Order: sequence, then C-alpha cells, then structure tokens
Amino acid sequence: MDRNPYQQPANSLYPPIDPFDQRMVEIGDGHRLYVEQCGNPDGQPVVVLHGGPGGGCSPMMRRFFDPERWRIVLFDQRGCGRSRPHASVRDNTTWHLVDDIEHLRTLLGIDRWTVFGGSWGATLALIYAITHPDRAVRLILRGVFLMEQRELDWFYGGGAGQFWPDQWGRFRDLIPEDEQGDLIAAYHRRLFDAPAPDQIRFARAWAAWENALASMSSQGRTGEPGGEYARAFARLENHYFTHRGFLDHDGWIRANLDRIAQVPGVIVQGRYDMICPPLSAHLLAEGWEGGTLSMAPLAGHALSEPGIADQLIRATDLAAGRAVG
Repeated sequence: MDRNPYQQPANSLYPPIDPFDQRMVEIGDGHRLYVEQCGNPDGQPVVVLHGGPGGGCSPMMRRFFDPERWRIVLFDQRGCGRSRPHASVRDNTTWHLVDDIEHLRTLLGIDRWTVFGGSWGATLALIYAITHPDRAVRLILRGVFLMEQRELDWFYGGGAGQFWPDQWGRFRDLIPEDEQGDLIAAYHRRLFDAPAPDQIRFARAWAAWENALASMSSQGRTGEPGGEYARAFARLENHYFTHRGFLDHDGWIRANLDRIAQVPGVIVQGRYDMICPPLSAHLLAEGWEGGTLSMAPLAGHALSEPGIADQLIRATDLAAGRAVG
C-alpha cells in the first residue's frame, strides 16, 4: 500500500538534491532495476523502500536525510517506476525483492545499512531484516502494514468504506454484485485478463480508492493517476495481495520478530491512518523488543503528512548522530 504522496511536504524536509549516481541494474529474471544514490558517498548508508507494491520512489524520499551525513540508496522495485519491464508480475514476489535488496547491497559495496520504509515499504523492511538481521543496522518505519488478512479485510472488505461510503461505493460498484464478496479477486480478473483499456480503467479505480484515504487533507479527493502508472501500481499491489505477500502463513512477520529483537528501530504511525490503522503498529511495537512506537497525533497515512515527516526526520537525524556498530 501507499502510492506516491501528493500532499505538500512538511517544511522540515531537507532541500531537494540530485543523485550522484543513477543506473539501471540487471537483476536477473529479465528484470532491470532503476537505482540511484544521493547525499554523501562516504556517509552512513540507508536503503529506502517505497510503498505499494508498485508505487516507485520519488525525489521527495531523498529529503528525509541530512545529505552531508547519509549515503541514500533508492530504487524502484520490480515492475514499477523506472524499472523494467513495466507492470510485470513475472518473477515478482516478496522473496525476489528481498534478494534484490541484498544484490544491491553487495553491488554497492555496503556491509550493513539502515532500512527505511513506509506502508508496504515497512512490510518489506521487516521481512528483509528478519531474513538478514546481520545486515540491518536499524529500521525506520512508517504507516505499518504487516501483510495480514485482517488488514486486507479492513481496506478491501468494507471496514474503511464505513468511513468513506461514497468513495467505497465507486470502487465496489464497478464490480457486479455477485463478485463483490471478494474484491481483490474480482479486480484481479480485470487487471490481468481484460483488454488493456479495461485494465487501465480498473487500475485507476483501484488507485483512486487508496488515494482518497491517503492523507487527512485529501478529504476523499482521489486525483487522476496516469494510466500507465495506475496500471503498474494496481497490478502489482493486487498481485501481492492475491498471494498474501508470498508469506508462509498469516501473521508471519509477528511470528518471527524474535529474529530482530536486537535490531533497534523507530515506528512512526499516524493516529488517523485509514489505510493502515494503528493497530498494526501497536502490535508490532508489542512484539518487537528493539522497536519504539511514535504516534503522530494528527496524521493519516501519507509520507508527506507534516506530523509524520517531522518525526521521521527526527529519527534519521538521531540515527545519523550515532556511531554505526
């Protein structure tokens, strides 16, 4: 979950910067990843994991780090953003993405790094750290999504729709009534088996439902995502949700938190997050010995929410002042 933010970011962000390195990396399986590095080549390394799946990274994501202290690595995950092939779900699973992160770490000559991610990026950060705890110096997470069935039921089963019934109706009612009991499956058929123009129509509806709830300031406004962007975003997100994140069982992340007990981390959560409600952040903090929950009292889901942005920057500034172990 979590597409590119559209709200104006907080004033506390660092000034815009340009990458000192941009490249396309052949990752195998027919995929090429867009990768960039910003900031100080000799700074503390951090990898930024974008949301979605399928959201892609944006220039704003560079601005959460002091460029004099951080070596900031961003990349577009398989099938989205500037990575190619676009909107492809072939050989595109959570475990491929975890391997991609490790491939990039090795390619860039980094031993250990901070992992920064929000929404689906927080999911992927947790899974990466659980499987590679010796490579994660710390985690900085936002808008926690644990890839559990109850979270999908909330957002695609009508829970969030009780707060936004008009937007929910537009999303739900594109699907015939006899298929509305499983909207993820119904949209899957239309995103993958329909002609391209229909795929884009349903992709825009999928993205619009999420956009409407992304920020407290959106007030149900959805915007109009570009057709190709929406197609990649919706197809990848639906693909991952159809397969429940490619995890062995529901609750996999929480069942394996003991593996990152000694990895420190900060969890920044919007109190009024309608996409990823605070329960998941609370459950994560309860089960993760190294994690500290910081609740933004007047914030929703988006990375650009002022209360969330401020707390994330405080977290990265604090981390940059520590010696890396």
